[in-house]
Amino acid sequence: MKEYTTEFLRNIALVAHGGAGKTMMTEAFLHFTGATTRLGKVEEGTTASDYEEDEIRRKISLSISVIPVEYHDHKINLLDAPGYTDFIGEVVSALSVADAAAIVVDAVSGIEVGTEAAWRFCNKFKLPRFVIINKMDRENANFDKAYESVDAHARAHEMRVVKFQLPWGEKLDFKGVIDLVSMKAYAGDGKTPQDIPAEYKDAVAEARMALIEAAAEGEDTLLEKYLETGELSQEELLRGLRDVVLSGAFIPVFVAAAGHEKGLAPLLNAFVDLFPSPAERPAVTAQGKDGDELLTAKDGNPLALYVWKTTADPFVGKVTYFKVISGMLNTDIHLWNPAKNAEERLAGLHLQRGKEQVAVKTVHAGDIATVSKLAVTVTGDSLCDKNHLLMVPAPEYPGALYQVAIHPKSQADAAKISPTLTRLCEEDMTLSWHNEPSTHQTILQGVGEQHIEVAIHRAQAKFQVGLLTAEPRVPYREGITRKASAQYRHKKQSGGSGQFGEVHLRIEPYHEADFLFADELVGMNLSKSYLPPIEKGIRAAMEQGVFAGYPLSNVKVIVYDGKEHPVDSKPIAFETAGREAFKLAVHDAGPVLFEPVMSVRVVVPDAHMGDVMGDMNTRRGRVQGTESERGLTIINAHVPLAEMLKYTTQLRSMTGGRGYFSMDFDHYDVVPAQLAQPIMEAHKKEMEAKKEE
Repeated sequence: MKEYTTEFLRNIALVAHGGAGKTMMTEAFLHFTGATTRLGKVEEGTTASDYEEDEIRRKISLSISVIPVEYHDHKINLLDAPGYTDFIGEVVSALSVADAAAIVVDAVSGIEVGTEAAWRFCNKFKLPRFVIINKMDRENANFDKAYESVDAHARAHEMRVVKFQLPWGEKLDFKGVIDLVSMKAYAGDGKTPQDIPAEYKDAVAEARMALIEAAAEGEDTLLEKYLETGELSQEELLRGLRDVVLSGAFIPVFVAAAGHEKGLAPLLNAFVDLFPSPAERPAVTAQGKDGDELLTAKDGNPLALYVWKTTADPFVGKVTYFKVISGMLNTDIHLWNPAKNAEERLAGLHLQRGKEQVAVKTVHAGDIATVSKLAVTVTGDSLCDKNHLLMVPAPEYPGALYQVAIHPKSQADAAKISPTLTRLCEEDMTLSWHNEPSTHQTILQGVGEQHIEVAIHRAQAKFQVGLLTAEPRVPYREGITRKASAQYRHKKQSGGSGQFGEVHLRIEPYHEADFLFADELVGMNLSKSYLPPIEKGIRAAMEQGVFAGYPLSNVKVIVYDGKEHPVDSKPIAFETAGREAFKLAVHDAGPVLFEPVMSVRVVVPDAHMGDVMGDMNTRRGRVQGTESERGLTIINAHVPLAEMLKYTTQLRSMTGGRGYFSMDFDHYDVVPAQLAQPIMEAHKKEMEAKKEE
């Protein structure tokens, strides 16, 4: 592969709803430009993008593939991102390092759920974009209907679209595209221009006029000329169109049937002519040693790399994907990772084409490349010169909302579970895991059920660690509602010296902290030297739970009396007496179970508001308020976590996938008695079963 400097680079994220044809589009570009000799097929598992075993088995994209395409002395880095909602984190990663986006829309389905999500993130990253109405040769393809759905969605976001092409035929009669810029028709792959068929003259004239009007908005001088003459030259038209595309004033709409290699050349021309090089994008604000620094993609600027993806390869080890934000990178160099405060050696730079690696010696500003076997660097980190520290901010990823409890399949797997989960989460920023102390479970969090399934499969395939999943227990807490007193005498005689300890204590609710231990001892009945073991016993009881098996908190304990024996009293005796006296007091102190209540923000189309609000009430939710925004309703509510464990799947079902939500912990609240009782009874049975064992 040739060496390309910054001005000849285009970084384009291909995003869409699943099944719109992104992967076949990249495959078609590779074949059209001669990079491959045979057109791969998703159904056969032979595409350059979907090369992982799980992708081939499922026949969908699960992670980003980088597919560089060489065309007209330019290198177009296509970032093929998954289309299914569970893998939205991959879309965020792709858009965070792209300089433009191509949103692929199915000519039959029009705008879909995944398209809406991708569009939303394109807005967030302020990316210029194209819309490509693909699969125009499908049986039910309808360009006008698909275009109307795109136009309506753009208007809802206060944006405008404009046709750059018209389809030449439709369905099985789709021949190619009619380009409104060059005013030529292109059959098949679009290499050879032809005259526009006579039957399209009127439609072309009308669409061409709208295109010229859009271009005229790019510059004041162009607008003046258009108002005077009603026309623009070809050079002026292209210049004006490029301006409106880069500014986001208009979104061009193209046409293709990429799976059958129709309409490819005009698309590639538009990528090169209308999309920006990395140098033309706004500067990135990085954190330097003395404050913020603005970084532009120029070879002569300070070197800064942003790591946007890491993956484990069974043959070469860890592969790190990065974008050169500024500066120029040469192979076999030592760089500094400010986040880890460690030096990394970058030996052996590569350009990826799916799983294929092409060795290079130099990577210019704005380009995307990989390096293997970095020691500590993970996704979201930056690499820079040790003498010029720079940290590029990582994008904000959607929160993990779907949880499962993880168990090892075997004892051998148990020893490897923590490092394996850590490595999985390093690869995927929307995965996270933690040990939940109150339930003694290992919790893995992701975007959805399919997302978790893929992660579990990767653990087995890449790291040879077998994992099982179960529904997570809710991290309840035990508490008390009133004061109570109790005493307990621990007396044990088994030959030789015995054990003796008697503790009198009082407990009461304490909201200022989780636990406060105090005493009111007077006289000589109980030495204060036994207070530490008493406290230790109480803390152990609180940690294990008294009546439901969950940690107990927000309690104040006062030891006010006790008895000791001159020979048999020992710390272990008072530890036991303190624990048992505390348990007795809890049972008389109005014990209650507390549950975590989440602050939930649900965003749904207005048409689904009633269904979602009704469902929220069945979940014991308390709606705090609603807002309206561009045809969407935002519902803010407090909902118990116990009712939200499978809400991701259920909300998608209620809203056809168009609703999404976020939630954060807000507070603990009392579990209603009718719900708390079964939980306590289940714990009682569990403890009785353990005693019998």
